[in-house]
Amino acid sequence: MGGTLTHRDPAMGDDSPGIAPPSPTRPSESMNDPLPASRSDSGLDRRLSVAPMMDWTDRHYRFFARLLSRHTLLYTEMVTTGALLRGDTARFLRHDPAEHPVALQLGGSDPADMAHCARLGADAGFAEININVGCPSDRVQNGRFGACLMAEPAVVADCVAAMKAAVPVPVTVKTRIGIDDQDSFDELLAFSRAVVDAGCDVLVVHARKAWLQGLSPRENRDVPPLRYDVVLRLKQHFPGLPVVINGGIQTLEQARGFLDRLDGAMIGRAAYQSPWLLADADRIIYGDETSPPTPHEVLDALLPYVERQLAEGVPLNSISRHMLGLFHGRPGARRWRRTLSEQAHRPGAGIEVLREAARQVD
Repeated sequence: MGGTLTHRDPAMGDDSPGIAPPSPTRPSESMNDPLPASRSDSGLDRRLSVAPMMDWTDRHYRFFARLLSRHTLLYTEMVTTGALLRGDTARFLRHDPAEHPVALQLGGSDPADMAHCARLGADAGFAEININVGCPSDRVQNGRFGACLMAEPAVVADCVAAMKAAVPVPVTVKTRIGIDDQDSFDELLAFSRAVVDAGCDVLVVHARKAWLQGLSPRENRDVPPLRYDVVLRLKQHFPGLPVVINGGIQTLEQARGFLDRLDGAMIGRAAYQSPWLLADADRIIYGDETSPPTPHEVLDALLPYVERQLAEGVPLNSISRHMLGLFHGRPGARRWRRTLSEQAHRPGAGIEVLREAARQVD
């Protein structure tokens, strides 16, 4: 099941900006020392990923993000089974080969529909199919998917089993640590066991519970406290299963600090709002000493893509809106943002707007 979400609200994303809690870093290790790769499926390295975020992690953002980091695992926005089965399937699955590695996140609860959509995703070339069991939006609940499915572990398990039988790529679950009053560790453990026994390859755990009644999606990213200890405890029960932590992670150093006890860290809004954070990911997380590009080099590499998209009728601001933070913290960054904000939405705006904006930056 699942209906098409036509008007997308960034508040529907189930990652949390949170606060910057203390980082569990390892003081004996240099930040330049490479870390061992987490257990991978089909060659995927999950040490760092960017969370699926509605209206934000679209194909234009992902192309841009890949220019900053060659290794970070990227996720699509959540796509509902209804959108794929009854909407413009090609549009929802469209992505550039340069985005890889990239995973598709699905929203739905009917095992047959989820299996069908997983096949569509795998055939389109996505490296992983992820099930959204974390979004608390009313619209998502009304479609019977997202965080409300934590109350129905058997349904999620049936979806996992059907999808595993349908595709050769990993099938993963992104969940919360609990919902409403169903937030005991035993309940989380029972949910996790059900989906793992069904064949789930990876658990991605947002370290906050979700209140399905009484809090908005935005409040669900701030009000419930972060409980990293719960995710660490869950990993102890599944030592052979990749477990990735999500929620409130603001820096690469904080993400790296989890990797001695977990298999990966997922960053959400920090990676979007300050995209240059990803430029150091290959060095800090993966031990890749290749010099990161400069912001101007990233822009130069992006221009041919922008030209192709403009030729296909994509408005410039559909791409440039993801780039507002490219020069964050640098002299002229405000002029860069202002130029894009004032000019990129105009009919017929082309790459000359990007070039003019770049000239505003020292």
